[in-house]
Amino acid sequence: MKDRELILFDLGGVLIDIDYQATEKAFIELGVEDFQERYTQFQQTQLFDSFETGQISVQHFINKLLTITRKGTSPNQVAHAWNAMIQSFPKGKVELLQHFSQNHRMALLSNTNELHMIQVLKEWKKVCEVPFESLFEQVFLSHNIHQRKPHPETFLWVSMQLNVLPKDVLFIDDSPQHIQGAKEAGLQTFYYQDEAAFYALFS
Repeated sequence: MKDRELILFDLGGVLIDIDYQATEKAFIELGVEDFQERYTQFQQTQLFDSFETGQISVQHFINKLLTITRKGTSPNQVAHAWNAMIQSFPKGKVELLQHFSQNHRMALLSNTNELHMIQVLKEWKKVCEVPFESLFEQVFLSHNIHQRKPHPETFLWVSMQLNVLPKDVLFIDDSPQHIQGAKEAGLQTFYYQDEAAFYALFS
């Protein structure tokens, strides 16, 4: 890690387990047969982009999804289906974050939304008493900063906020399009595909 001044983590799929199929299955059960055409890890429609960048409210987002679900579906059912993808924090990653944060600069950049973050923080509290955001120098959530990955401009802006040169940042993400955007912005990257390789970075 000597040539990396700061580690910039993705959240879902890197630090917390994500199951996109769980949400797809939940929406199918609510009558949405084409959910995969609307939202995947790799692409999504404007509705989800707008929600992730904080341009629309939770209520607006849920109301839009209600229009494509089976008649009689409740807002709570939609929220539950949307959050179904949020799984748990592996113990090993919690321990790694706590240990590594003591002597290294760490930050977080996540394409996420208000509903998912509520669920993420609930999962964190199940495994750790230390506040999640306290482990990072800064936490950049797309719905708060109103910009998202994979745009290179987002990575450059984050680097500026952290007062670090892009070349001195190691960005870790499990989505290839985000890795490409970070590379175009000049960051070092690690494409998360294998848990063992991830842990080996910090050994």
